[in-house]
Amino acid sequence: MQELPYKVFSGTNSRYFAEKVCKSLGCPLGNMIVEKFADGEFSVSYEESIRGRQVFLIQSTYPSSDNLMELLLMIDAAKRASAKSIVAVVPYFGWARQDRKDKPRVSVGAKLIADMLAAAGIHRLITMDLHADQIQGFFDVPVDHLYASGVFVDYMKSFDRENLVIATPDVGGTKRASAYAKFLGCPMVICYKLRKKANEISDMQIIGDVTGMDVLLIDDIVDTAGTMTRAADLMMENGAKSVRAIASHAVMSDPASERVQNSSLNEIIFTDSIPYNKNCSKVKVLSVADMFANAISRVLNNESISSLYVV
Repeated sequence: MQELPYKVFSGTNSRYFAEKVCKSLGCPLGNMIVEKFADGEFSVSYEESIRGRQVFLIQSTYPSSDNLMELLLMIDAAKRASAKSIVAVVPYFGWARQDRKDKPRVSVGAKLIADMLAAAGIHRLITMDLHADQIQGFFDVPVDHLYASGVFVDYMKSFDRENLVIATPDVGGTKRASAYAKFLGCPMVICYKLRKKANEISDMQIIGDVTGMDVLLIDDIVDTAGTMTRAADLMMENGAKSVRAIASHAVMSDPASERVQNSSLNEIIFTDSIPYNKNCSKVKVLSVADMFANAISRVLNNESISSLYVV
């Protein structure tokens, strides 16, 4: 049997996702060992030859920082093993919320991570639903920026859209919500919030009317779920008939699951870019593995990925 010109490998905590991608591609997941030492340090080694191959390394860089460090070591090891090209497949790009200087003397974490990945040796990045589109410009290598909208829109077909209104839980997500509203032909409302500090809201108001409407909140990341659940409760207080939410990345730091369970949300739908292993009956997870497999296939065949964009 002729060997494939590419190999797919996975970091430790994204193996669940890589296995689904490989199943969709019809290829085996590459053999790689991460050896951990007593002091918390670890090393990466490929247990098969990757000389002259296109290598796809699947790893989301969500906390802890070990996931990012593991990806950097995977890239470095592949470069030193004479891989033809190295593509980082990062379903969730961590530190993306640090995309600008919003006050004096702060880091721009997203740019730093981009520089680290480039310095390690990637030739391309495939990622999904970056917190800010301009992060693509932080890279000097090609970035294939996918959107979960294709998966979400398919799921939305089961909704009763007669009274549907699209909402954004904060002003920063207006562009994203507007794209969905235009695609679905629905009205849109906005939640305006003021923060005391990170993850703590001091005030929230609705711009628009939701009376008697089925509200669909749209966001890219749900961390502590404070904003999302506050917005859902506010919608119901202002006469909404029901509230659902979709978000690309289920960061879901404690006590997010408890907040969602006790909120006015009927359900919240995530992708599997980050593993969600907590107990919440309102959470539904849709897989984007087939979409990433399709993107990898198109990269291999030098085909356009623009047809993957729905919203």
